[in-house]
Amino acid sequence: MLSKWRQISLVASALMLGLPLFVIVAALLALPLGGDFTTLSHLWDTVIPEYVRHSLLLMLGVAVGVITLGVGTAWLTTSCRFPGQRILSWALLLPLAMPAYITAYTYTGMLDYSGLVQTSLRDAFGWGYGDYWFPQIRSLGGAIVVLSLVLFPYVYLITRATFLQQSATTLEAGRSLGLSPWQCFWRIALPLARPAIVTGATLALMETLADYGTVQYFGVTTFTTGIFRTWYGLGDLTGALQLAGLLLAAVIALILIERWSRKQARYDQRNPRPAAPFQLRGSKAWLASAACWLPLLLGFILPALQLTSWSIERWQVWTDADFWQLAWNSFALAFTAALLVVTVALWLAYGRRQLPTKLVRTSVAFAGLGYAIPGLVIAVGLLVLLSGADQMIIAASESLFGWDPGLLLSGTLFALLFAYTVRFLSVALQTVQAGLAEIRPSMDEAARIHGYRPFQVLRAIHLPLLRPSVLTAIILVGVDVLKELPATLVLRPFDFNTLAVRAYEMAGDERLADAGPPALMMVMVGLIPVILLSRAMLKSQQHALKEQDFVPVTA
Repeated sequence: MLSKWRQISLVASALMLGLPLFVIVAALLALPLGGDFTTLSHLWDTVIPEYVRHSLLLMLGVAVGVITLGVGTAWLTTSCRFPGQRILSWALLLPLAMPAYITAYTYTGMLDYSGLVQTSLRDAFGWGYGDYWFPQIRSLGGAIVVLSLVLFPYVYLITRATFLQQSATTLEAGRSLGLSPWQCFWRIALPLARPAIVTGATLALMETLADYGTVQYFGVTTFTTGIFRTWYGLGDLTGALQLAGLLLAAVIALILIERWSRKQARYDQRNPRPAAPFQLRGSKAWLASAACWLPLLLGFILPALQLTSWSIERWQVWTDADFWQLAWNSFALAFTAALLVVTVALWLAYGRRQLPTKLVRTSVAFAGLGYAIPGLVIAVGLLVLLSGADQMIIAASESLFGWDPGLLLSGTLFALLFAYTVRFLSVALQTVQAGLAEIRPSMDEAARIHGYRPFQVLRAIHLPLLRPSVLTAIILVGVDVLKELPATLVLRPFDFNTLAVRAYEMAGDERLADAGPPALMMVMVGLIPVILLSRAMLKSQQHALKEQDFVPVTA
């Protein structure tokens, strides 16, 4: 009987986390059943074709960019030896610490008409306005470049892991047949890595669809900007819900494509002995080094230097009590959300371990879908849900007590924490489940034999062993919460700001230098999970190198 109630509670918890998505789906499915077509039909005749066109062009451009940068750097750092290769193998993850909208601000500050680059050109050549042509950074092309530079590590990380695991026998057979290193890459390694490439590119494209700060600042109309415009500009929440439903359908399509690609990975051969790297010499070595340093320079080093320059220019901000209050709001919110999300993840992951029924497994997997859904979509669905609940509470309170309690759920920190839990539960869930997988089931059985209840097993045995996984999950979720922009913009309480919102507001007012300190603070905190990931990569690489018993091949 107890296990039955635990199963019900686990399923109910998972379904409750999916309520915002149910609201979006219901709004979209209601259209064929007599729903209100007025706003959607107007948007379809006017702006939706533009949203679709810009979104598709943006996704196509980002896909080409992240695959080119990610696959190229992954192959070079895995299969070749050249100056700086060891540093680059982990440093190429650093752009992950830079939110895309922050990179957009920095490149605007550098490349806009009043920026350092164009100012220097005018001073050097005596040019005036209209005397020269310079590419416009605030454009669809600029958004593609910025998002590609920030998101290519998704493809790099997954593809590099695949290249490290590829069979040495297969690649050496290609070399024995007279294939050059380039031909081995193009005809053998690349086809074998195709599922991994598609997976990484799909993650990057989901982030592209979810992006709001970059496209809004560059003036590119996509579904995310359209949802904000419909909601705040037209004041039509139903239309915003319907647009969110279309965006949700696009994200689901990407998820299905990614899962289909993984089914094709059966031909991916693996061998305990990694393939021998090629030792590059002369100009080839320096070209390979330059090819890997360039995306790192453009995706992290230059934006970080620009943020540092602005922060030094606005050094007074660092002594301002309001700035540190803002930082405290951000860190306190991130820490609280991280603790909440990890607690929920422990509850669900441990319940799945104790009751691995099909219903529980499916429910927990459903609860982890939030990370693939844009924060703006979650925020819209949640606001509708909580606003309805607030109206019911107010009506009941006025009827019973003659008292209006006001908004208790929507527009409060509760709404924000709920949205963060839905959005980032998957991050904590995967980390905790990976830690639980390392604990042998025999330990649970031994504890039960000694009379321990499930909660006592978790507290006395699992939590001490899960400490590294729990700490990692708290850090990862906390940093994600710190950088989240759309959900925070929509759901934050009145007069409550975070570092992300302040940077967005300053950039929106064209006060880019004032956006520097909060942006730099976020980037510095964002380096923490990247450093952890880099250390894990280095350990894995060192372990692989110890198992190698070969001399690198010279190319």
